[in-house]
Amino acid sequence: MNLPDSKELQELIRLCKKNDRKAQERMFKVTYPLAIQVCRRYTPNLDEAQSIVNEGMLKVFGQLDHYSPELSFGGWVRRIMVNTAIDQYRKTKRLQDRYAEIEDESPVFSFDEGTLDQISAEEILELVDDLPPAYRMVFILYAIEGYNHREIAEQLGISEGTSKSNYFKAKAKLQSALTQINTEKQRNHG
Repeated sequence: MNLPDSKELQELIRLCKKNDRKAQERMFKVTYPLAIQVCRRYTPNLDEAQSIVNEGMLKVFGQLDHYSPELSFGGWVRRIMVNTAIDQYRKTKRLQDRYAEIEDESPVFSFDEGTLDQISAEEILELVDDLPPAYRMVFILYAIEGYNHREIAEQLGISEGTSKSNYFKAKAKLQSALTQINTEKQRNHG
């Protein structure tokens, strides 16, 4: 999803720069679907995602003077929301136990495409939501947002090896969950 870069949008941005409250309210409504979609990926529930959107929108309004009309406004807002989600993750991470979850399960390297074809997008998102926060953050940044492990490491304040390890473990957990779903569906339809 992206925001149309129209003359109306540019006028809305101009009014928001002048602290026009009605324009800011309209801007929030226009950008909310994109913002919540981005932030929801990084959080285990809608309340946390909405909190990140609110914080991110404050940054959007505060940084409008730095927005260049040559850039996609939707892409610019998306980047602010991703960075706000990363900032929130860092704050939460500092408050939580720093020790990663240790598991004995042996990771699987590939996804069974047949399993993916048999489950809905909502089920896949639920599986991603169920990942531990560190795994979810790295998985989304790498697999969905297109960051590389060096960039993820810099953003999250972890080593590149930890980023790779968390991505590997996230994939293993998702594969295990997908296999379980596939087995249950075969049993129910078999």
